[in-house]
Amino acid sequence: MLGWLWALIIGGIIGALAGAITSRDLPAGWIGNIVGGLVGAWIGQSLLGTWGPQLAGMALIPSIIGAIVVVLIVSAIFGMRKRM
Repeated sequence: MLGWLWALIIGGIIGALAGAITSRDLPAGWIGNIVGGLVGAWIGQSLLGTWGPQLAGMALIPSIIGAIVVVLIVSAIFGMRKRM
């Protein structure tokens, strides 16, 4: 039970950090940050491996890189929807 809680907290921090690095916000506030961080961690670790420091079962550097990619893709999609 506690492992899931840590994963959600670290996922939220990773998502918020990715949003701060890109200067873009994910929709749905802190829930969007958690989802973006967890999806970004999964994508980053799948593509880049599990190197670097780890916290709550997530390799931090690949997770942050993956979350940055997720934030850029989601903000591009929602940016295109606003223009229509």
